[in-house]
Amino acid sequence: METTENPWQTLNSAVKYENPWLTIRHEEVVTPAGTPGIYGVVSFKNKAIGVVPIDSEGNTYLVGQYRYPLNEYSWEIPEGGCPLGTDPLDSAKRELKEETGLEAAKWTKIARIHTSNSATDEEGFLYIAEELVQGEHAPEETEDLRVWKLPLAEAVNMVMTSQITDSLSVSGLMIVARLRGI
Repeated sequence: METTENPWQTLNSAVKYENPWLTIRHEEVVTPAGTPGIYGVVSFKNKAIGVVPIDSEGNTYLVGQYRYPLNEYSWEIPEGGCPLGTDPLDSAKRELKEETGLEAAKWTKIARIHTSNSATDEEGFLYIAEELVQGEHAPEETEDLRVWKLPLAEAVNMVMTSQITDSLSVSGLMIVARLRGI
């Protein structure tokens, strides 16, 4: 794999919008072709975290919720944000507990991903959580969540039939499927 130097040149950058979760910048650039251009960049103030919980019987757990930006219901792996400068694994443990009530004795980091690198610099981390113990879940006040326990192979089939479209979920479930020979 060849590493190349950045062919883009940033002429100026201005924050056009900011809230507690993200910043949107408008940048004037010189493109790799040497022509003037513009770029809009969304920077998140958290890392993205996704967890694929697997129980001793080969089941996983999905979280369902209505996603406002999409205007549709979405089934996903448990996921959330990791404040910048903090440990992604700690955030993964917190999100799994909050959204499903599950705690895991065994954690494996399986991937670092970029969720949509043509428009955002968001970085995500994916984990497998195993040796699960069920407790009470405590979603955030803005979340109206449903938890669904199902065979991992069924969740993978939902990815293959576009019933699951969230990028963290697709990546996490497909990586786990490959690792488990599904």
